[in-house]
Formats: sequence, structure tokens, C-alpha cells
Amino acid sequence: MVQSILCATILSKTENKGEQMGPAVSQAIIMVGGKGTRLRPLTEEIPKPLLPVLGVPCLEYVIKSIADAGIKEIILACGYKSQKINDIIGNGERFGIQISYAYEEHPAGTAGAVKLLEDRVDQRFLVASGDVLADVNIADMVKTHERGEAMATMALTEVDEPTEFGIVGIDEGMSIIRFKEKPKEDEVFSKLINAGVYVIERDVLSLIPKDTMFDFSKDLFPLMLSKGVPLKGHIIDGFWMDIGRPLDLLKANLEMARIKGHRIHEDVEIDDESSLTETVVLGRSLIKGSKIKNSVIHPFVKTEGAVIENSLVMDGAEISAGSTIRNSILGVSSRVGEGVMLENAVVANRQRISL
Repeated sequence: MVQSILCATILSKTENKGEQMGPAVSQAIIMVGGKGTRLRPLTEEIPKPLLPVLGVPCLEYVIKSIADAGIKEIILACGYKSQKINDIIGNGERFGIQISYAYEEHPAGTAGAVKLLEDRVDQRFLVASGDVLADVNIADMVKTHERGEAMATMALTEVDEPTEFGIVGIDEGMSIIRFKEKPKEDEVFSKLINAGVYVIERDVLSLIPKDTMFDFSKDLFPLMLSKGVPLKGHIIDGFWMDIGRPLDLLKANLEMARIKGHRIHEDVEIDDESSLTETVVLGRSLIKGSKIKNSVIHPFVKTEGAVIENSLVMDGAEISAGSTIRNSILGVSSRVGEGVMLENAVVANRQRISL
């Protein structure tokens, strides 16, 4: 399967992991409670953190990277479809780390979910999003946090289109002095955005009201700025990708495929009339008379006489003769009939598309 040909994690580049990390941070909270409404219909059955990037749940990349950084304990702050996350991830034994779970009875927001864990967290801990892939050297981020005597430190990255994110203004000392969540185009003052990874001191949690919907970006960070509570930024310069929208999920898969390179499972059945061009990641599938370009194809897919370009085709999908799939995502066990052309489309799990 695709999982067997995938190399390890992206997040957290560390060479001497245990020595770099030291005792500064030994605990992390991963936020996995969101409903992923912008990713519907893909998230109607699968919680967003379990959506696949090269056949592996996005959340697993985050967990492996945190484990590689020397952190020993992870708490998963769960909400939507939490049982599925528990079933797939387990207790952390296979990652070499201790994983426990926290469940919201009612949606509490990102900061509110951490507030619920106030009696379980260390004096200093890491918070990460379960749906973000990023190159973050956690040891360096902790050093930034300590040098700045910060109460919270936020990983920052630069993007071309910042209106979908929380933008950040910093001074020469890396103190965050401005923050705006999802600005309009005429409100953009920076291309630096909140990358969704934080080092936090437990005392900050006293600013979060109990039993109240409270978000890091919308509520806590602006409150910290208004009260003069030290909030620092740490700029990362490597890979960063949020999978918050279908286009983002597709981009994450194609970018990871580019990084990992052309990979074909040894048990793929592919005839001489088929062609694979640019970067293709192909799980154990049956490919007949098809042209596949720059795409990620999961296991047990069947295609016959089809064209697939810049697309993600998930487990068990079938694509019939004369069909063309471009810049699209096909869900698990979906079916595309003969002569169908799909472009910039998202097909739900088990959905059938025909002329």
C-alpha cells in the first residue's frame, strides 16, 4: 500500500533529537476537534486530521514529528468524530510516545479546549494543529521562547495569500505587536501568518474564561496583546501546508509527492498502453490504457482508458473509459462513469458520477 512506500515525517527538523529537546518541553497538545466544514463532503465520514496525505493520515505526520523532537507525552484534544481518531491512532505505542485523549462535551474553541486540560498540563507545553504540515524545529522555537521571556510563542510562516489566515505584525525583537484574523484585502498589513504551532506557559490559561467558546487566534492572542502579556513570534522558513480546504488537501498531497518523488507500489497492475508522467505516487491498483500525470493514486483504484492529471484518487475509486479527471479529488469508493470530465471537483465517498 502507499503507506509502505512513504518516508517519515516532515514536521520538526532535528538532528540530535533528545539532546536538542532536553527537558524544556516534554508534553504536547494536538488540536483535533474541528468539524472540517470547509472540507465537506470529505469530512462527513472522516474527521479532518485523518484525511490522507500520500495515504497516511495528516495527524500521524504531526504525532511522528513531535515524537522525533523528543517530546514524551501527547494529549489529543478531541471533538468531532473522536472515536474514529481513537481507533486509528491508539495509545501511541507504535509511535514510541504516550498518547491520551480529552473529549469536549460541547465545542469550546481551540483555546477553550486547552483550558479544559489546565489540571493536566505541565508548566510549559507545546500546542499543535492536527491538520497542519510544517517544518518546525521545536528546539529552536523553545529557545526563542526562553530568550524572549515569553508567555506564548507562535510559529510564523509567510504566504502569498494571507486573507484566509491570521496575519501577524512583529517588531525587531520578534515581539508580536499586531494580529488580525482572516483580514479583508484592504486590511492586510503583513504576509506573516500564524502557522498553528505554539509554545505556551500554563499561566496563560488563567486568561481563558471557563465554559466559554474561546479561540487562540480570535480571542486569546488579541487579549494578550491588549494586556501587554509577552507574545513572541518564531519564523519558520521551510514547508508549511494547512489542509483546511479541498484545494489545500490536494496541494499537500501533490507537494509531498514532489518531495518524496515518483513511487510505484510493486504490486501495481499497469499495462503497456498506460503512461505515468511527472510525479506519480501509485498504490496497489489496476491501471489499463490510462494516462496519469502528477497525481496521487491510493490502493485498489481501477482505471480504464482514463486521463488523470494533478489529482488525488482515494482508496477503491473506479474511473471508466473516456473520462478525464483534472485538479480534483475522488473520495473513497467513488465511481466515475464513461466519458465524464471533472475539473476542480470534489467527489464524495461512494458517490457516482455519470453522464
